[in-house]
Amino acid sequence: MNDRLTHLDAEGRARMVDVGDKPATVREAVAQGHIRMANATLQRAMSGDTPKGDVRAIAEIAGVMAGKRTADLIPLCHPIALSSLKVDVAPDEKAPGFLVTARARTTGQTGVEMEALTAVSVACLTLYDMLKAIDRGMVIEGVGLIEKHGGASGSYVRDAS
Repeated sequence: MNDRLTHLDAEGRARMVDVGDKPATVREAVAQGHIRMANATLQRAMSGDTPKGDVRAIAEIAGVMAGKRTADLIPLCHPIALSSLKVDVAPDEKAPGFLVTARARTTGQTGVEMEALTAVSVACLTLYDMLKAIDRGMVIEGVGLIEKHGGASGSYVRDAS
């Protein structure tokens, strides 16, 4: 891992990294996050008994929409052509809450970690927004990169511990 901050020039000024000389390779990233809530809130969300409808489907769509707009939201992030972005909102009865997973894929000159992380974050925020009338005590936590593959830095898989 390179400790050098690539978004700063020699004078310490912010800049977009030039990826023009990098080869286009298949790149994939998986991110996850959780939203914890009261068990009664989870049960209502799963049954569809919420004021705003099917919260899972809407959060998945919101995550995809956000992932596609990452370069508009994160300064200095390259706009990239995603070949795939899948967001899954799965119930987690142990938490209780939902586990949100995003898998982003492209063939390009830069990675898709930010797209996956943005998708997870916005899907979690959408769940909060859609369920806040029932439970304002929800907590979004653990948003992070699970794995990434492709590019010069190779593969990364987060340690499960």
